[in-house]
This record gives sequence, C-alpha cells and structure tokens, in this order.
Amino acid sequence: MSSLHVVLLQSDSAVTQSLVAALSNRVGSVHLTRSVGELRNSIAQHRAYVAVLDLEKASLDDVKSLSCDFPAACIVCNHRCADEEMWTEALRAGAADVCDSSDTHGIVRAALGNNRGQSAAA
Repeated sequence: MSSLHVVLLQSDSAVTQSLVAALSNRVGSVHLTRSVGELRNSIAQHRAYVAVLDLEKASLDDVKSLSCDFPAACIVCNHRCADEEMWTEALRAGAADVCDSSDTHGIVRAALGNNRGQSAAA
C-alpha cells in the first residue's frame, strides 16, 4: 500500500463515503476533516500530499492560502455545480484540478494523477 496520505473536506456525506471507498485501497490513509482549519492541521500532522476540498466548505482564498502554505500539496477542488468561472478561479488560486462532486472517479484520478511523490508538510 502506498504511503500517500489524503485529507478530505466535504459538505456531502455521500460524496465523502464515495471518496473514502475509492481511495482507501489506493493510498496509505484518508483523513476526514470538518473545517478548513482542521484540514490545514491535518495536512501538516499527517504530511498529507493530497487535499480534496469541496468549494462549498472552503473559499477561493482558502485554496490560495493552502497552496501557498503547502506548495507541494496537490489540492483538488470539487463542487456540485459546474461553474466554469469559479472553477477557473480555483485553478488560478492554486488547485491542481477541479471536478464535479458527483464525479468520484475524476476526483480520484486528479488526486492520484498529480502525485509528485512528495510530502506536503510545511
């Protein structure tokens, strides 16, 4: 099993369950968080390389701050609405990719496909 650690911040429990199920056999661990502050602490504590966050729980400023504070982190954002403007802004803020919340396979592919083999610990 990989030593890759993933941290999730999601607003929808069904999306969370789908992501945990899809990631569990592919990564070392998956850590669930309830807030951006908890996500930030979990990235540092677990030396997580991937953070998957729902743009309904985190702002674009949060994405930018996480990207600056954890430059090696692969930040994958998701949202239930396909809003091209918001998604473009998330990419500009530092997200590696943005996916529809219902596209579990796309989210997992984005998270694992952007693995640079590094720890995101600051």
